[in-house]
Amino acid sequence: MIETAEVLERTGGTELRRIVYPERKIASRVSEMGQEITEVYPEDEPLLLVGLLKGSFIFMADLVREIRRPAQVDFLVASSYGSAMTSSGDVQLLYDPEAELADKHVVLIEDIIDSGTTMNRLVPLFRDRGPRSLEICALLHKHIAADLVLEPRWVGFDAPGEFLIGYGLDHSEDFRNLPFIASL
Repeated sequence: MIETAEVLERTGGTELRRIVYPERKIASRVSEMGQEITEVYPEDEPLLLVGLLKGSFIFMADLVREIRRPAQVDFLVASSYGSAMTSSGDVQLLYDPEAELADKHVVLIEDIIDSGTTMNRLVPLFRDRGPRSLEICALLHKHIAADLVLEPRWVGFDAPGEFLIGYGLDHSEDFRNLPFIASL
């Protein structure tokens, strides 16, 4: 269990509202999700995991170690925020995956689904590239997105309507390294 003094040290003295998901709970759920993904896909068919940077990098690193079958990994960077605090609604791909998607089982790995803007832009783009299948695996889902073009098949946790940080989630690039998920 993390003590208050350790939390303050890890956050540079920033007081958190609360720890929403402790480290052990996250590890347990990520392990379960890895097992679920392993069971869905045949070993003899190509599996490609594509992480959305930057937020998914810690989640994805832990998740791929729990998937017990051959898999390829790639990343993409998409932005709908620019320098603003709210989404512009215009999603731009800043880095497009180099891996071939055609005829592969593709799983998009996302840290959190909130407005759904990014997923609604990426899913049609990925479908156009001819994957054998396309699914979403999200660590957190706020369930506030209207009309998602594809609901996540795997969700770690239903997220509260709070601003969350830690385990890859940031506030102005800070707090990604926290081993738990907390609210500011």
